[in-house]
Amino acid sequence: MAESLSFRGVSAGYGETVVLEDVSLSLAAGGTLAVLGRNGVGKTTLLATVMGHTTRHAGSIAFNGQAIEALATYRRALLGIGYVPQEREIFPSLTVDENLTVAARAASGGRWTMERVFELFPQLGNRRRNMGNQLSGGEQQMLAVGRALMGNPSLLLMDEPLEGLAPVIVDSLIAAFRKLRQDDGLAIVLVEQHARLALEFAENAIVLDRGQSVYDGPSKPLIDDPQKLADLIGVAG
Repeated sequence: MAESLSFRGVSAGYGETVVLEDVSLSLAAGGTLAVLGRNGVGKTTLLATVMGHTTRHAGSIAFNGQAIEALATYRRALLGIGYVPQEREIFPSLTVDENLTVAARAASGGRWTMERVFELFPQLGNRRRNMGNQLSGGEQQMLAVGRALMGNPSLLLMDEPLEGLAPVIVDSLIAAFRKLRQDDGLAIVLVEQHARLALEFAENAIVLDRGQSVYDGPSKPLIDDPQKLADLIGVAG
């Protein structure tokens, strides 16, 4: 099966500081990967490195078979990588419609339109005239995901999209993520503190500890062995 994303011996960080050390991973086209680990072990840095926001010290990064480690961030996005940052970073003084419009890729010819985003998130459609700072936390997260989809990506990176949200909103978002995986064939990388939720969603997982990979394989063995999961990430899933 074709690869969507691959790391080969990647070391990266911020300036001279190395956060990720010799990390390798592979994500198949249309596949799903959970990135787990304690706070501060390099999960966010991994996503930032895919997008070109860090200093790469070693290794190679490929997207759909193309080397991207030397490309500017905007070129990576144009190739089809969507990014949902942990801070959401929506525009507070723009309406929902405007937040989505500014992220649309002109002439992309892709399947994602504003109306399709509202089909995925009906609650967001009901608030389309509201400003970003008038939305609840869950609605802001839906908007952040919808904005990434407006770029018509084939790979979606999401950094702790369930953080601080009510259980009913978490359930709604997970259902939407499953729909993206099943109906649209998106490859998805999910960084998440809710380990069991992430493992139940993603086929494969990588666990980071001190910037290094300590597990890289199917999610099921970690679901079936809570003690192994607890040993790897330091908390029960």
